[in-house]
Amino acid sequence: MQTVVLIPEPEWRQIVHRLDQLEQAARATAPAAEPAGQFLNVRQAAAHLGMKPDGLRKARRAGRIQGVRLNEKEWGFRPAELTRYQNRYNRYPATTERQAA
Repeated sequence: MQTVVLIPEPEWRQIVHRLDQLEQAARATAPAAEPAGQFLNVRQAAAHLGMKPDGLRKARRAGRIQGVRLNEKEWGFRPAELTRYQNRYNRYPATTERQAA
């Protein structure tokens, strides 16, 4: 059995208007999505992090960073995942110098 709720039209319009406002606010505050298919290969990702490709491969095998298999031999890394790894394990790009405390 289905339940039916009767709502006066003015109240219905208010509800729809509030829903539209919430959707617009959610779109305005949502982070920009990265383009699909944007991956860096191992060498590019290692250069981005300022480390050697072997170190990046070792980190992926240890589960510290997630990679995506591009083909049978090559792995790819999302820029957002590289930033997460960099922030979590205090890795700085080669161009950024650490400030002495």
